Amino acid sequence: MALFRLPTSGPAALVPRGRGLLLRAPQMSDFPQWAQLRETSRAYLTPWEPIWPSDDLTRAGFRRRLRRYAEDIAADRSYPFIIFRESDGAMIGGITLANVRRGIVQAGTIGYWVGEPHADRGYMTTALRVLLPTLFGELNLHRIEAACIPSNSPSIRVLEKCGFTREGLARRYLCINGVWQDHLLFGLLHEDFRG
Repeated sequence: MALFRLPTSGPAALVPRGRGLLLRAPQMSDFPQWAQLRETSRAYLTPWEPIWPSDDLTRAGFRRRLRRYAEDIAADRSYPFIIFRESDGAMIGGITLANVRRGIVQAGTIGYWVGEPHADRGYMTTALRVLLPTLFGELNLHRIEAACIPSNSPSIRVLEKCGFTREGLARRYLCINGVWQDHLLFGLLHEDFRG
């Protein structure tokens, strides 16, 4: 079986860094740290995420994830980033730009997670501030969207600190933890962004 590799040039090779953080596409060598952080944070993340596949924290599951990432990047559909602290290489969490639309739209949707040991320390706000110039610059997007469960106050604060505007409520928008849940919709336009 051929192992899909993430491209080493073009948008997949983007490595935004700054403010003590480095963001890059996941690699197979990230599996041990990724699986440990996700397992340690499982109870913390479960209320905010879709149900995990039964083999999500296995090497085979991670390999399948990397294949999907490579296909999505090649098709300009999605761009995953893992967040690392530069001082010690610790994995903090991840951000994915998904649902990229081109043509007259030039938009994408971000989703993110942070490991419980790193929660409430400002890392996700910092990571988004590091990533947004790349999304509006190299990826040439006009609009970045996000959705958040109304009770997720920390995530709402992250988005608002990064300049996102609350745009409305979408009923039963995403299936989170096995339940269709309402989400607040947020948007950030290129012309509104101050890097």
